[in-house]
Amino acid sequence: MKTALKLAAGAGAALFAALPAWAQDAAAAAPAAPFTPTAEMVNKGDVAWMIVATALVLMMSVPALALFYGGLVRTKNMLSVLMQVLTIVCVAALVWFAWGYSMAFTNGGDLNKYVGGFSKVFLAGVDPTTFAATFSNGVYLPELVFVMFQMTFACITPALIVGAFAERVKFTPLILFVVAWLTLAYFPIAHQVWYWAGPDFLHAAPDDTGLLWSWGALDFAGGTVVHINAGIAGLVGCLVIGPRIGYKSEPMPPHNLVMTMIGASLLWIGWFGFNAGSGLEANAFGALAFVNTFVATAAAGVAWAVIEQIVHKKPSLLGAASGVVAGLVAITPAAGFAHPGTAIILGAVASLVCFFFVTTVKNALKYDDTLDVFGIHAVGGIIGAIGTGIVADPALGGQGWIDYSAPVATAGAYDMVAQVITQLKAVGWTIAWSGVVSAVLFLALKYTIGLRPKAEVEVEGLDLNEHGERAYNY
Repeated sequence: MKTALKLAAGAGAALFAALPAWAQDAAAAAPAAPFTPTAEMVNKGDVAWMIVATALVLMMSVPALALFYGGLVRTKNMLSVLMQVLTIVCVAALVWFAWGYSMAFTNGGDLNKYVGGFSKVFLAGVDPTTFAATFSNGVYLPELVFVMFQMTFACITPALIVGAFAERVKFTPLILFVVAWLTLAYFPIAHQVWYWAGPDFLHAAPDDTGLLWSWGALDFAGGTVVHINAGIAGLVGCLVIGPRIGYKSEPMPPHNLVMTMIGASLLWIGWFGFNAGSGLEANAFGALAFVNTFVATAAAGVAWAVIEQIVHKKPSLLGAASGVVAGLVAITPAAGFAHPGTAIILGAVASLVCFFFVTTVKNALKYDDTLDVFGIHAVGGIIGAIGTGIVADPALGGQGWIDYSAPVATAGAYDMVAQVITQLKAVGWTIAWSGVVSAVLFLALKYTIGLRPKAEVEVEGLDLNEHGERAYNY
């Protein structure tokens, strides 16, 4: 792969999944750079859009994900799922403020390829006068806006994990797992994929990037960081904890598909902030990510319904909602790179592959991934991440990548084969990192304070036993 590709990748001057390093940190790494960000480089339109996008991503967790998951479990565990998602969002936000932001988006010194440092713990040095880079030369955001946008990503990612072992996990060990997993898995992977010196500084500090960024891996909004990361953790969790009591021997239908439909719909709406906001600017590339998120998701929903019609002779609402989420997951890493036509193909392909995993593969291997976190998020994320290397090709209408190693960013020559190989490396690295960290944490908790409630508690339901409440009082 060309040296320039290893230095940086992008889909346009405003394109790459969320998240530059701070200009201040880059300046420290390259003091000779004759550039200082100023308030005049902040556009109020960008700021307004990013604040709206931040609120949309928060909506993806609460209420969207909570309702989507809650409707899929049995009545006796509905409230426990809502409580788990809500509390994870609260805890993750505080951890992000305390040390997560610093670990993800500052220079980590000798470990900079793998994780950031602690120079901005408790947001030290971050105030209304500091700036965060976008993907355009001379365009900046208030750093606090960037902090908040990225906080919402850190909140929803661990919340996704709980669906893999819903209805059979104790609350306190789960929250302890979330804090440790964020620290050891999410923050390092976010740093490795999204940390860089920014377009005005990278040419003077070409090594000031995370590991996967230095490889040239493309991930517009979190295919690796969010979905593969969380999906693999979910698979490990469901294997360590084991299947639910009665799994495969008694019916366990969703208790409220209306609620699941509402949650899926809100996820789709919120995902526009997740994907289109990851360009960090209110511009044409945000619009591209927006339309790709729309059409890829629509194609995935249709594809799932069609295959159910063929296989089961009846398309189901649960299947259509699952297809929609699979499409959202798959287009996430490619949202700002693909042409809408190839985005449709990517969404449809991901839906079909995810259908195969949540039906055939899960049944054959007999693992109890309760709400198909692995089958949809990990598998969909893998399809999307690898597919990004294809759909980003300008020969297919994609946006290619930007060489930020030049003082003024310029388009780079695109090599599809080399890019797909890079995407495969990024996928493999993320699977290995998340898998090892998750296994260590789950096993440590299992053999110390325990992860699973007693059998009688699980049979009666977690709502009353873990929280002293019922979701429904008739």
